[in-house]
Amino acid sequence: MKANWLAGLAIGALLAVTAQARDRGAAAAATQAGAEARSAVVLADGWRFIQGDPAGAAQPAFDDAAWQPVRVPHTWNRIGYYEPRVGVGPNTAGTVAKYQGVGWYRLRFPSPARASGEKVWLEFDAASRIAEVWVNGVRLGSHAGGFSRFRFDATSALRPGASNIVAVRVDNSAPVAGSATADVLPLSGDFFVRGGLYRPVRLIVTNPLHIDLLDHGGPGVYATTTSISAGAAQVRVRTRLANDTGRLANGAVVARLVDAQGRVAAQARAVFRVPMAQVSEQQQDLAVARPHLWQGTADPYLYRLIVDVVDGRGRVVDTVAQPFGIRQVSIDPQRGFLLNGKVLALHGVGLHQDTETSDWAMSEADIARTFATIRDMGANTIRLTHYQHGETIHTLADRYGLVLWDEIPLVTQWTQGEAINPTTALVGNAQQQLAELIRQNFNHPAVAFWGVANEVDFGPNRPDFLGKPPAAIADPKALVRLLDQQARQDDPSRPTVMAACCQGDPAAPDIVGLTQATAVNRYYGWYYGKPAGIGPYLDGLRAKYPHQPLALSEYGAGGALTYQTDDPAGGPADIAGPRQPEGYQAWVHEQTWPLLRDRPWLFGTWLWNAFDFGSTVRREGDSVDVNTKGLVTYDGTIRKDAFYYYRANWSAAPTVHITGRRYTQRAYPVTDVRVYSNAPRTELALNGRSLGGKTDCPNRVCVWSGVALAAGTNVLTATGQFATGAVADRIEWQLASAQAGAFRIDAGALVAAHAPDAVFGSDAFFSGGTARSVDVFARGRAPVRPEIAGTRNRDLAATFRAGAFSYRIPTGPGAFTVSLTFVEPAEQPGSRIFDVAANGQAVLKGFDIAGAAGGPLVEVTRSFPVTATDGVVTIDFVPVKGEAVVSAITVLPRR
Repeated sequence: MKANWLAGLAIGALLAVTAQARDRGAAAAATQAGAEARSAVVLADGWRFIQGDPAGAAQPAFDDAAWQPVRVPHTWNRIGYYEPRVGVGPNTAGTVAKYQGVGWYRLRFPSPARASGEKVWLEFDAASRIAEVWVNGVRLGSHAGGFSRFRFDATSALRPGASNIVAVRVDNSAPVAGSATADVLPLSGDFFVRGGLYRPVRLIVTNPLHIDLLDHGGPGVYATTTSISAGAAQVRVRTRLANDTGRLANGAVVARLVDAQGRVAAQARAVFRVPMAQVSEQQQDLAVARPHLWQGTADPYLYRLIVDVVDGRGRVVDTVAQPFGIRQVSIDPQRGFLLNGKVLALHGVGLHQDTETSDWAMSEADIARTFATIRDMGANTIRLTHYQHGETIHTLADRYGLVLWDEIPLVTQWTQGEAINPTTALVGNAQQQLAELIRQNFNHPAVAFWGVANEVDFGPNRPDFLGKPPAAIADPKALVRLLDQQARQDDPSRPTVMAACCQGDPAAPDIVGLTQATAVNRYYGWYYGKPAGIGPYLDGLRAKYPHQPLALSEYGAGGALTYQTDDPAGGPADIAGPRQPEGYQAWVHEQTWPLLRDRPWLFGTWLWNAFDFGSTVRREGDSVDVNTKGLVTYDGTIRKDAFYYYRANWSAAPTVHITGRRYTQRAYPVTDVRVYSNAPRTELALNGRSLGGKTDCPNRVCVWSGVALAAGTNVLTATGQFATGAVADRIEWQLASAQAGAFRIDAGALVAAHAPDAVFGSDAFFSGGTARSVDVFARGRAPVRPEIAGTRNRDLAATFRAGAFSYRIPTGPGAFTVSLTFVEPAEQPGSRIFDVAANGQAVLKGFDIAGAAGGPLVEVTRSFPVTATDGVVTIDFVPVKGEAVVSAITVLPRR
């Protein structure tokens, strides 16, 4: 009965049945009778789109000939790009599209030929943010929320034997007070909510007696592993039956688990009687002997759960089939995450659903490439942030064993303006999105956590770029408790979690304990202190909350491909500006991961982020509207150094990676070489000459210190010896002749300032002191850059090292001229006095910068000869009164 209709649609090239839809049970069946019971087709081609809100667009006679032809999935937004000099990604300033408002879609399709009583449904995997749907001018309904599947009964609106028109009005307007989206989550966040039909759309045909399609977009069949013992498992299956036959319906529900070889592992049959126009839930318990468990990446074994609805005459009238893994999850404050009763250390990434090439309208191939990259890194878990992601990535996680954290878009803000309580409509929307999240992903074994909130504990310290907080701060506790209770009731088999930003801040609300587990987003080395601070911070949380399972849900740093550093400890990163070196990002992760690995009581760790992603609140690194914390570029083509650090630590795949490959024009003739390697032994060669080997490098980081580069091309080759053979990595660095034997140091700078007549390196070769600047940087505000008198390069003079400190510069033996550049930041004459010694000999005694310059913010230089008999020039800065400071150091051979 449905075959002719499918053939007709195929002729129009409008629809295609996908394997994904079959896996979801939309068209799958165990028998020929089941295969005829339900059919689904994808509405991909033939759509027309317009940006705007033309009157009458819902009506069949409306003329859409001038509208743009599009293919669904589709979004009208294009967010974020790299500066042209980066040479990465397709986006440019001219292709960016940030429109927030209304867009319309229309599609003509032939009416399905159907038997009496059959039902036709429209299914949308997502429409952002809100959508209204009409068929042939008949309004089917609306949906609020841009991330979840929803369906409408289109049966009565269709015109049999004629062409039909579906019209969809989609609105992604900013959720400000008084707008149509004011009560639709998210209200805020460090990401941009795109507009459009950015996931697939389908037509589904069922018999009048069918498994319920109107249960929050869920499959209507929900299975839970209720027990696992030595030789058996119990799986409880709940099936919602909808009776649209117009009379009492009776029959049987047959549920079975089929193993990978096609054998029935367990089966149960239950009879039913469903009154007309009612929905009834049937429950069955399947006893599985000798179950093959879903064991994460080690063994992601999947059965197939098949549920048939058999009517009173013995006909299979509906079938839903889905992959299913037998497994149980739990968390413990001492042991961490447990899968099937055994500890599994979760380490992975956060992920947004965009890519520069297709933005939110990602194809299955786009998502598969994203997923493959994460797997290649060696991650075993993904936090799907900050909203519900689509079916494809859940299916891939099931298949390959990655554990998922799913969450709703309750992010940062839940009230408008000066209100301290959320509206009833917003609370309802949060509950709706949580119900949809749970129903639609209930049967995925990969899903282990239901996340109900992210960073709702800023209190009065919410950053301005996320929306300045009102004078009266809303308390998140009541809403979080409500959602936690709902999730526990809907699915007691998975723990509830939330991600907190600010626990430990006295001004922040204490939200630990509102959910069954708590994770924290904490960026030591970026927004807070040094990377080493993460360990004591987590230990303090554990001491305060010994009975609460804890995790780290975000950590990391920005990394821009075109900014490089000679020493990541040389100065502070620019968290809201351009100076975000790739090497600094890698260093933060190098410092952080061992501290997390050594705290096995954490139930998981998720770095931020797998990929750079679009966010219109950002202008940082070498990009516009891009969050640069990803370990892979926004377009997915370039893996940053930090990616390979984790691949060497997390993956068994042979990994050898020399860092700094994009720092090709080197500033210093002597440098350390770092190689990420999980090889038992790794050898480094420079221009074909071996520099020796390293074995079992700590934390998979092999370091060759003080490698001397030659003028011209320097070819570095690292070779790891594995049981399967040798794996090598090769890069080239250039050293200009002007840099050979010369050391020009921009003190206090993580990224060296550009100088018109010489190339400086960032601060390096130092010990002690702290990096500072006369400039003032504040996130969300323009930097304050005071004028510095008497300088040819104010940016070079603006940064400085302060305190008691020394430089040991590996010049090699010879005679050199040392020049020191000073700027007094703020003090008056007589307030700052210090001595300077070179190779143990005093060269400046009782030096007062302000006294020499006549006041602060005036450049002063001093030069002196030095002979390096042991190949090193040592310069000591010794405070007498206040701190010593220096802005730049040059050490040049005397000719």
